[in-house]
Amino acid sequence: MNNMALPININELLNGQIVEWERLEFKEGWNPEAILHTMCAFANDTNNWGGGYIIIGIKEKNGRPILPPLGLKPDQIDAIQRKLLELCHKITPNYFPAAAPVIFQKKHILILWCIGGETRPYKAPVKLGEKPQQAYYVRRFSSTVKANHSEELQLYQLAAKVPFDDRINHNAQITDLKLPLIRSFLSEIKSDLYKTADTIPFKELCQQMQIVRGPNEFIKPVNVGLLFFNDSPDRFFRGAKIEVVEYQDDEGDKFTEKIFTGPLNTQLQNALQYIKNIVIKEQVRKVESRPEADRFFNYPYQAIEEALANAVYHRGYDDQSTIEVNVRHNRIEILSYPGPIPPVDNKQLKKQHVLARAYRNRRIGDFLKELHLTEGRSTGIPKIRRAMKRNGSPAPVFETDTDRAYFLTTLMIHKGFTNTVNQEAQIEQEQDTSEVQVGANWGLSGGQVGAKSLQILKACIKPKRRAEILEMLDMANKYKNYERHILPLVASGLLALTIPDKPRSSQQQYCTTEKGKKLIKK
Repeated sequence: MNNMALPININELLNGQIVEWERLEFKEGWNPEAILHTMCAFANDTNNWGGGYIIIGIKEKNGRPILPPLGLKPDQIDAIQRKLLELCHKITPNYFPAAAPVIFQKKHILILWCIGGETRPYKAPVKLGEKPQQAYYVRRFSSTVKANHSEELQLYQLAAKVPFDDRINHNAQITDLKLPLIRSFLSEIKSDLYKTADTIPFKELCQQMQIVRGPNEFIKPVNVGLLFFNDSPDRFFRGAKIEVVEYQDDEGDKFTEKIFTGPLNTQLQNALQYIKNIVIKEQVRKVESRPEADRFFNYPYQAIEEALANAVYHRGYDDQSTIEVNVRHNRIEILSYPGPIPPVDNKQLKKQHVLARAYRNRRIGDFLKELHLTEGRSTGIPKIRRAMKRNGSPAPVFETDTDRAYFLTTLMIHKGFTNTVNQEAQIEQEQDTSEVQVGANWGLSGGQVGAKSLQILKACIKPKRRAEILEMLDMANKYKNYERHILPLVASGLLALTIPDKPRSSQQQYCTTEKGKKLIKK
């Protein structure tokens, strides 16, 4: 157990602004048994929330702090820290949180930062005493409880499964973490640790931020540290980029591409600024019956901001695919890999409130929330829906496939939004009866297909792989090309998969169906 300054804004922590209330436990005074059980529950971190915080010296009511705090006496804090060391040795395997004595509103309090443990599952004595019975403890909403049978099974399944963002990266060195980026982060979130960042050894600073791990002689960065505090995280994680692609035509042949790299927070902020400056447009429409004009945007910025932040938060960084933002004439698609964690599926995504029980990244979310780039759990989808509705836009569409291989957010353009580009696109679409529609209503327009689609159908009478089809069209083997030219034909029943039960198989091929052959003859 270490005494340390916390890499977090204390005021925002205690007001529940950057850490959900379920991850905060307030204790009026020293209650060793209850604190032991809560430490054990946060260490087990069954939902990969990132552990939690125990604040000693503050009374609570209905899970919320009563301020100003009651506080502790300085000699109490010293005594509590000595007892805490004994408690940590009673958890099996031993578990040591970080302890931070803090003066808040002129009162002394003690904050225990209980990060999700590396060697789950953990158990603790039910009662303190000689040869006590031990049990596993978990967090159930805002309470610490004994694990039931199904939760115990879940804990065993989680054994030795540390989320990817919290794993040690053996291909990197501590020198790959950059002090200026760390200082900038601590300054932006107004952490007390910023004041001492230049005066303590760099290794100790990284340890206090929990972005390195291992014995002193072989200390290594964890993945979340490299994602936020290295200038080029794509050196370690090839897919750690955001690609914004603006299409000038509906065939996918003419487009401009902007790639954003750098620390996750920087690339997210830069991509959002680019979209705000280049993509988003406002229209003002005067109404004769009233003095004020109607104002609306082609896409509300708040919806794009939340959708892209969610993609950065929830994607898998062990996947080499980048986050794609496809800006088309009538919609924006934000695509990330892989899809949501069960039980979230297409059925769940259609509900107004999506309840996610587990998270892929337990540390990335905390860093983004501290920077106010995303909010708490399960708020993203409702926030996007509200932003679209306030702007008068069509409802957003959230989708994945049966294998949860991807997550796609589609934001349709405001129906009343018109400008020269969109008018020209509409005219082209009306003139081109061979348009293949892409999106939630994949299918055929007028029962016909365009020249490229016809070329694919003829070529695939003999089954071909995705790469072969796109090469025939002189296109790169990228998902956006697959999505534009192959996937609509599959969705329309004109192409079939040769291995339908394994759509992502490396041996997958596409063949023209009987329906497709009839269309060729027609």
